[in-house]
Amino acid sequence: MATSLGENLKLLSDQQQALVKMLLENGQDHLFRDWPAPGVDDDSKKAFFDQLTLLDSSYPGGLQSYIKNAKRLLADSKASKNPYDGFTPSVPTGETLTFGDENFINFEETGVREARKAAFVLVAGGLGERLGYSGIKVALPAETTTGTCFIQHYIESILALQEASSQGESQTPIPLVIMTSDDTHGRTLELLQSNSYFGMQPTQVTLLKQEKVACLEDNDARLALEPQNKYKIQTKPHGHGDVHSLLYSSGILKVWHDAGLKWVLFFQDTNGLLFKAIPAALGVSASKQYHVNSLAVPRKAKEAIGGITRLTHSDGRSMVINVEYNQLDPLLRASGYPEGDVNCETGFSPFPGNINQLILELGPYIEELSKTGGAIQEFVNPKYKDASKTSFKSSTRLECMMQDYPKTLPPSARVGFTVMETWLAYAPVKNNAEDAAKIPKGNPYHSATSGEMAIYRANSIILKKAGVQVAEPVLQVFNGQEVEVWPRITWKPKWGLTFSRIKSKVSGNNSISQRSTLAIKGKNIFIQNLSLDGALIIDAVDDAEVNVNGSVQNKGWILETVDYKDTKEPEVLRIRGFKFNKTEQLEKKYSEPGKFDLKA
Repeated sequence: MATSLGENLKLLSDQQQALVKMLLENGQDHLFRDWPAPGVDDDSKKAFFDQLTLLDSSYPGGLQSYIKNAKRLLADSKASKNPYDGFTPSVPTGETLTFGDENFINFEETGVREARKAAFVLVAGGLGERLGYSGIKVALPAETTTGTCFIQHYIESILALQEASSQGESQTPIPLVIMTSDDTHGRTLELLQSNSYFGMQPTQVTLLKQEKVACLEDNDARLALEPQNKYKIQTKPHGHGDVHSLLYSSGILKVWHDAGLKWVLFFQDTNGLLFKAIPAALGVSASKQYHVNSLAVPRKAKEAIGGITRLTHSDGRSMVINVEYNQLDPLLRASGYPEGDVNCETGFSPFPGNINQLILELGPYIEELSKTGGAIQEFVNPKYKDASKTSFKSSTRLECMMQDYPKTLPPSARVGFTVMETWLAYAPVKNNAEDAAKIPKGNPYHSATSGEMAIYRANSIILKKAGVQVAEPVLQVFNGQEVEVWPRITWKPKWGLTFSRIKSKVSGNNSISQRSTLAIKGKNIFIQNLSLDGALIIDAVDDAEVNVNGSVQNKGWILETVDYKDTKEPEVLRIRGFKFNKTEQLEKKYSEPGKFDLKA
């Protein structure tokens, strides 16, 4: 064995010795090259083997598979091999929905009934650093009218589905798994515990922590050591594709299957609109019997969002998969579409935009994972020093993405998509104020500013479609981003889970002015002949039925600009570029059951 390891071998268990043998056989002798004799740095050596054992146990097939996969992928990358060679793209089959029509309402109602057989998986390994926020992303307020953070909104949405799907019978708790990382695990747990899990039972929520993978220092897939510590391997995140192997190895999928569950819904950490789309999308999965259903939004040709595409190989294989926008256009051109990715008669590309929300049917999912162990097809993205591609600027690692799960499915798998309008389904918060301000006008900012304004826009449009006269928005600039400012309308998921429920709670002749704020915090709040010009906050327990009518006029909550560089303001406001000056409001709280009239 390698230099100096001879005498060190006796420090190791049989299992560790087997690991050393495997590493040496796979070109990793540099790891032990300068080791001193036993008695020197023994604690560091022991820690090194603890790290190796963790890296080995947390990757499907162990480090041996990781090194083997890395050598193959690095060789392909060096040879500039196109992963799509031999594949021809075509438009896959799916459902395109229009909010509020009969078809949409039917899918929504089906989805609500199916929700009692569903489990949810939130991928939340990320910090808010890229946003200019030092906390975990799920702790960010989705909107600042009520200050509800993303995880609270998600949990309250799942609880509203849980109640609605029970249809009067006793409620079956809908499980929630949250995939965390070293960066987010402790803070996620603390956020849940200090808020009593936002109304969920603690047993309903499972946290699964994702481990990192070893970095690679060269094309031979030699594992990279930390520059300052020869007893530590450099590690980096493997990507959110790990969620599949974590679910598989935890045994939770079998528990769900034995409990009679049928669907697993995967979603990401900062999209405040998502649950407006989930009931109908789940309804599509159930009606069309899709094994895999990707939520999607209409996509303009060449827009910087992956397109959902059917790929058929010359050898007969086929799959429906997300193809990144910079690969889709050349792939189409090379396959007999001289124009590449172009808009069709709808004004959008026939390849819908992937938003990384998946609904999988549990039975086929378990069957597939029992073959793969949850391993997802990986990619590597080394930053080479020069065109010879012989050395890297810095170490790289293998990565995988949650949405690449369908790549290994058999052709018989039913893989489809559900397209919903962007205003309803997709407003992620991922760019900081400076980066968002550089985005060309007309393209989505995907910032905290646009994410909050999108919630007000969606709620305003939904109420308009339910017959409320909602004033048109005005354009304003915050943090260098021009956004539509609609009335600041928010409601709890239990009030407005589906369009038909919202319609049943709004009647008569209602109007809301553009400068208004309306926060509905209760389940049985009915709005009839209300004229609102100002701020109205209604908070009621579930057993209080409140009928709201008349004319509410006050100075309201005034929107004021905040500079993102102004350190006197809290981060959550700086990253938005605005705050509310709560000048005057009508606020009513109903904490007892009964029937009440709020007559203004």
